[in-house]
Amino acid sequence: MSRRSPCLDCAVRNSALCHTLSPQRLVELNRGASRRRFPPGQMIAGRDPAEDRFAIVVSGVIKLIKSLPDGRHQIVALLFPSDLLGRPFKSDGRYMAETATAVELCCFGRPAFERLMREEEDLRQLFLERTLDDVDAGRDWMLLLGRKSAQERVAALLLLLLRRLSAPECAMCAQQPSHQITLPLSRSEMADYLGLRIETVSRQLQRLRAAGVIETRGRTITVRNVAALERAAESDRG
Repeated sequence: MSRRSPCLDCAVRNSALCHTLSPQRLVELNRGASRRRFPPGQMIAGRDPAEDRFAIVVSGVIKLIKSLPDGRHQIVALLFPSDLLGRPFKSDGRYMAETATAVELCCFGRPAFERLMREEEDLRQLFLERTLDDVDAGRDWMLLLGRKSAQERVAALLLLLLRRLSAPECAMCAQQPSHQITLPLSRSEMADYLGLRIETVSRQLQRLRAAGVIETRGRTITVRNVAALERAAESDRG
């Protein structure tokens, strides 16, 4: 009897890069693959430039962090369920990856994934499209950090979290009501990510709450008025 493929029960099977692969190709990728779980606050990548693996985020949120020689650091990106951790065709130790929440990863070897990237046109195309999406998102974030107000920055981050953590592949939010999220970042980390002071972040959250846009209870935020939150962020969805 053939063993059931773990991909069939994967929460991100229909949204991760590997969904373009045929069953036979998935078998190749799964040779040597493993599921790994990590608690919040654990460094999982970036200390060893020679790390020889990739991973798809199955559940949870990961912070990508850039450290400077003088000890300063900056959260430069967040990875959500279905995102890829790692860079094909180049060992990249410039960024460290730390779990913001409990995280489950599907880990697989670099050689197998890079070979499939060379051989599978659909996989290359999807990877290109998502890379370009990331470039666009990075440009939008540069505008946010360089020109937008504190209110716009906080509202934009809440919208990002709402959209990514409400997606069908987000198993960690499956039991939460629509428009309710559990913040994966502390107030201090939000301030770091947004280039603000922690007091400013807290003040903007209080203003959104006073305006009836959100409700807060600890790290749990319920967005009561999505349209108002979009207006606060001056959201441009194209």
